[in-house]
Amino acid sequence: MDDSPYRDLDDNKLPTEDEVLLTSPLAEEVTDPFQKSDSWRVLRIMGEFVWGFDNLADVHEGVTIFGSARTKPDDPMYQKAVETARLLARARIPVITGGGPGIMEAGNKGAMDGGGLSIGCNIELPFEQGSNAYLKRSLNFKFFFVRKTMFVKYSTAFIVFPGGYGTLDELFEALTLIQTGKVKHFPVILMGKAYWAGLVAWLTTTVAGERKVNEADLRLFQVTDDPTEAVRLVIAARQRKP
Repeated sequence: MDDSPYRDLDDNKLPTEDEVLLTSPLAEEVTDPFQKSDSWRVLRIMGEFVWGFDNLADVHEGVTIFGSARTKPDDPMYQKAVETARLLARARIPVITGGGPGIMEAGNKGAMDGGGLSIGCNIELPFEQGSNAYLKRSLNFKFFFVRKTMFVKYSTAFIVFPGGYGTLDELFEALTLIQTGKVKHFPVILMGKAYWAGLVAWLTTTVAGERKVNEADLRLFQVTDDPTEAVRLVIAARQRKP
């Protein structure tokens, strides 16, 4: 991925479906609410949910691997993602990623190496993010919130490698769903103690210290450097499920 992938006002690219949906209409555009209504867009959103559910209906207790699209194959974290996914596949656990490069590619590569089901749920972006070459099943979504639903619905754990805003978004959405009881018995595992140390310290000393979360909420995630330990935590959580 380009190191500067973000849009500017003069790039002349067509807007993505997400961008159109989230743009407030100008006053002069709302002349005919029946023709300009976002209500019609609901049909497209509904269709994407149905399409996603149909394509993933046979996936049971998968694990989603998140992390930066900018991670290169010579990065130690890329290699750890390959090994983590390989171990998951050997345990007959489907591996789901965002379908793109970097850590996503590493996760899918490991799943393929381990003979498992390798799934990519990609997203339409204003810059190109092609699907990686290690997918047995590739889905391309237009709406972020539909795609994010698929990650949670068809996974029973998240393993989160070092990443940026998108990775952090998925991490905190999962923690919020667990904290509020929307999903249960759902381990969130952060891979890379050094990378996550600053965030964990801030959550502990500032967020929990000021009682913005309970101390028990700090136990909703675990941190490791070991792919074997990460997979062990996933399997142990499944064995504790009712």
